[in-house]
Amino acid sequence: MKGKFIVLEGPDRCGKSTQAKLLYNYLISRGYEAVLTREPGGTPTAERIRQMVLEPGVDVRPMAELFLYEASRAQHTQEKILPALEAGKVVICERYTMSTCAYQGYGRGIDLTTIETLNKIATLGLQPDLTLVFLMSDKYFTERGEYLFSDRLEQEDQSFRQKMRLGYKEMVARTPGAYLLDADRNIEEIQKQVEDLLEKHGIVEANAVC
Repeated sequence: MKGKFIVLEGPDRCGKSTQAKLLYNYLISRGYEAVLTREPGGTPTAERIRQMVLEPGVDVRPMAELFLYEASRAQHTQEKILPALEAGKVVICERYTMSTCAYQGYGRGIDLTTIETLNKIATLGLQPDLTLVFLMSDKYFTERGEYLFSDRLEQEDQSFRQKMRLGYKEMVARTPGAYLLDADRNIEEIQKQVEDLLEKHGIVEANAVC
């Protein structure tokens, strides 16, 4: 694989989208070809699945939810991510397989082995080169979402969010190339840590322009 694959993980409202956009702009400014995408979604077909699975009030059972996420991922990976990596680009993705383990595994209680098997099938075995997991205090979830639209998963209760956050912490501890970032800090501090990690992993050259 010629390109590099960076995944930003974490709960809703933790600042992933902000940091993903900052990272994309940083890479472009350094002369790298970059692609910014997200899950679920990222392609027209995958975005239609996203609308279905996240729409508030829709009755989606846990196992059906899992398969919808994996269907979206399979489309997204094969249509967008793999071609971009083959072309030598840096792909920045908001969420990937770890989110499914955190939400549908730890949160919903679906067997992790089942999820990991489906993840491998949907991704054709693709693994991120770097995974950045943003976790914040639960109080910020409420504060940041006070005036925001809440999708079906954002409407889950505090107990669900606690199980999901525990899952992220446990997965970071056992996943090579995964790092836990404190999302309670200010945007600039987090951005600097992200850029330092890219240099540490050789995704960008230190103090150099391509």
